[in-house]
Amino acid sequence: MKLVTMPQDFSVYQVADLNLIDLTQQPLFIGVTDEELSIVSPTATVPAETLNREDHWKAFKIEGVLDFSLVGILAKIATLLAEAGISIFAVSTYNTDYILIKSEKLEAAIAVLREGGYTVA
Repeated sequence: MKLVTMPQDFSVYQVADLNLIDLTQQPLFIGVTDEELSIVSPTATVPAETLNREDHWKAFKIEGVLDFSLVGILAKIATLLAEAGISIFAVSTYNTDYILIKSEKLEAAIAVLREGGYTVA
């Protein structure tokens, strides 16, 4: 399985109002619950007004479209990284999964994933 390292730096943050977000930017991940508006987007596009913000994330995208019948793809990646002491923030879309890790852990994560049999580009 191939993981593509995305070139952007990412931020995970909360906002009080979705009108603060440029909804045309890509990639953009939005989580809306009764408790929060949580956003993942490139750091360069984070609005000035945030409630909480965590910068310095890098992301891997699982290449290709993942069928819903596939089991354990994210679990295997998460387990490999967890065993190496690397925490993740995962985002799933209809087609695939994205795995965010802190920037300072990028090289270690790439090494662990390659050792685990993944191709990382």
